[in-house]
Amino acid sequence: MAFLKKINARAKADVNTGFGSNSSNYGGRFINKNGDANVKKEGIGFVESISWYHTMLVLPKWKFMLVIFAFYLMVNLFFASVYCVIGVDHLKGITADNAIDKFGQAFFFSAQTFTTVGYGHISPTGFWTSFVASVEALFGLLSFAIATGLFYGRFSKPKAFIRFSDIAVIGPYKDMKALMIRMTPYKNTNLTEAEARLTLGMTLEEDGKTTNKFYPLDLELHRINALTLSWTVVHPITEESPLYNLTKEDFENNQGELVVYVKVFDDMFSSSVVKRTSYTFDEFVYGAKFIPMFSKSEDNSHTRLYIDKLSAFEEVEL
Repeated sequence: MAFLKKINARAKADVNTGFGSNSSNYGGRFINKNGDANVKKEGIGFVESISWYHTMLVLPKWKFMLVIFAFYLMVNLFFASVYCVIGVDHLKGITADNAIDKFGQAFFFSAQTFTTVGYGHISPTGFWTSFVASVEALFGLLSFAIATGLFYGRFSKPKAFIRFSDIAVIGPYKDMKALMIRMTPYKNTNLTEAEARLTLGMTLEEDGKTTNKFYPLDLELHRINALTLSWTVVHPITEESPLYNLTKEDFENNQGELVVYVKVFDDMFSSSVVKRTSYTFDEFVYGAKFIPMFSKSEDNSHTRLYIDKLSAFEEVEL
């Protein structure tokens, strides 16, 4: 209750966040660090709950390549087994004597048929072998069309190549305190018209009930023309801020989360892209400020941006 009294009464809660106010129905954070909602859908079949196209687009590169390779291997193992069931004597050109070598040559014939390479060393004879080979060739064409589309989708999908600091800091700002987070582009892209919105979510006990309250935070600058270096987003902790009376101990002993939403325009894709993240109270550093992460070069010909210093800070007195 003491924590609730410290929340500035002037701060207006936002009831249209989409997160809901009943804290007893929530587990963990609202938004994961990667920007995804911390929600697992149940009451529906696994296959129905998954968009395989979207899943393949966002898989890490090594997982994506592993899925493609595993699919390719399984398909060829399946068709090689079918050829062996029909009889490898219907594959003209196989000269192996033992079963393992025969299966191996059937596997490589399947790979050649699946990819429509067709070296001609082995060819099908008989109706059923020819029929299976024709079906596999059609399946291979369709599979490679899908794989090509996925590769193109992964390369052409607009992405916000922005990294956020691992921590949020509360430090001195002009003649007051301020909450600050930092972000920077890390690819050779041109990002313009950057907009940021910060929403503070806190779990409070009100009238004997635990509830979630969300407060949109006013920013020093909510929009900049170009995001070329780093951008420190600043929320001045004025008398209007819900953080006005909170101390270091309040952040350590209570639950809260800062949700960050950033939208930028990418010249390369000629479209707007969005990036999200969040910071829980245990990821706040009270009494700190960020260390500058860019400087001019020795010959004064360009500016150096040190991405590895994105989360670097130093402690200060408040």
